[in-house]
Amino acid sequence: MPHILIAGYQHETNTFAPSLADWSAFTRGDSFPAYMRGRSLIDQLRGINIPVAGFIDASKRHGWTLHPSCWAGAIPSSYVTEEAFETIAGAICEDTRAALARGQLDAIYLDLHGAAAAQQADDSEGELLARLRAIVGPDLPIVGSLDLHANVTQRMLDLADALVSYRTYPHVDMAATGELAATLLARRLHAGRKEPMHLQRFPYLIALNAQSTFLEPARSIYEELKALDQEFGVMMSFCPGFPAADFAECGPTLWAHGERAQAAVQRLYQRAGPPEQWRMQVLPARETVTRALALAATASAPVVVADTQDNPGAGGDSNTTGMLHALLAQGAGQRFPGQVAMGLMFDTAAAQAAHGAGLGAEIELALGSAVPTFSGSSDAPVRGRFKVLALSDGACTLRGPMMTGLQVKLGLSACLEIEGIRIAVVSGKKQLLDRELLRMVGIQVEQMRLIVVKSSVHFRADFQPHASHVLVAKAPGPMAADPADLPWKKLPASTRRSP
Repeated sequence: MPHILIAGYQHETNTFAPSLADWSAFTRGDSFPAYMRGRSLIDQLRGINIPVAGFIDASKRHGWTLHPSCWAGAIPSSYVTEEAFETIAGAICEDTRAALARGQLDAIYLDLHGAAAAQQADDSEGELLARLRAIVGPDLPIVGSLDLHANVTQRMLDLADALVSYRTYPHVDMAATGELAATLLARRLHAGRKEPMHLQRFPYLIALNAQSTFLEPARSIYEELKALDQEFGVMMSFCPGFPAADFAECGPTLWAHGERAQAAVQRLYQRAGPPEQWRMQVLPARETVTRALALAATASAPVVVADTQDNPGAGGDSNTTGMLHALLAQGAGQRFPGQVAMGLMFDTAAAQAAHGAGLGAEIELALGSAVPTFSGSSDAPVRGRFKVLALSDGACTLRGPMMTGLQVKLGLSACLEIEGIRIAVVSGKKQLLDRELLRMVGIQVEQMRLIVVKSSVHFRADFQPHASHVLVAKAPGPMAADPADLPWKKLPASTRRSP
């Protein structure tokens, strides 16, 4: 009965973002489960739609004995600090040495993101794999699951026996990807050797908004990927990449494990490689609001607008005010009183002021922040008189298709209204990807005419089925809708372009 050590390290690093991922980012438990070590990893994460939970379930079917190390995840931001990375990597390496010394280590499974950059290591997953490989030697199997936005390096693929990524964006298949990793591990254990692998890189960057599998071309490409898995007997992965990490290997990658890996990869690259298919229109904030209001006037369901450049799931701090200014300037809340909503706005001081004043109170506030951005432009806080419509402790359980069952703790939260516009204000950072995050402060999505979400794509999983239209807006923020706009330094000039 094989003994498998399991561990997780999840962070998506926007090297152009304003805030670092320090140790507290991994222990707060706001957007991701708080850092855990030992048996609690299995007890607390089982049943949640995340990769390690899928691997745990698959391990039971295989009859494997699991030895949990630690699991650490933090909301996307700038670099993981040296302290945080060394703490996480140190724990995993320590537990690996202990399992090896006990004679209870036949393989390692890692629940990774694949785009985590630390202050001391741009390819921090590659660095973690190198440290583990130095402990266990060249022959002990190491497999991992990756986010669809992984910036996969040659070092990662060389050091791991096999890696597999999500196949959906929004990521509704996270647990299923953990199960795919278990399949790869079972194949590796049965074969007694590493399977052949072939990698193909793309010579350009793909914007986040264009990567959604709700849209073409990604939808068809991933369907073809699954068909080619069957045709060639391989396990293939396509990562469009996270296009805001300034290091040499940032960008889309396509790879496969199996005897016919090269032929399968070449076939899919013919379909996915042409760059022009990845172009997508994104409108400025004012134009988007104008169009959204016109659509909302006759729509039978809410118009949903993505404030993509302040997406806290891609390195933003969820606190810019460009979209709120645009809504106020065009009288959105006066046109549809109480039926225009926005969230999540990360502003701890405003949430505390709301709780201090109490339900029904009116308070003078400066909401949001003027945030340094890659373009140099930013919007001032919104100053005015806000009414406190609802109060919450910020705790809720996600029920939508993404991260189903995850309990989030966003601290003191409130619904504030200004000129008919309702704003969900929170004390913790979380991408608005689940309707429960609005219900938490009394905003019922289905009763809205217009909703602005601080998200790029993940909102589509739970919001798009209930929306009449979906628009993408480009208000000033830390995450560029077009990666070519970013001030790259380390990425080769030949790759700094978008289609």
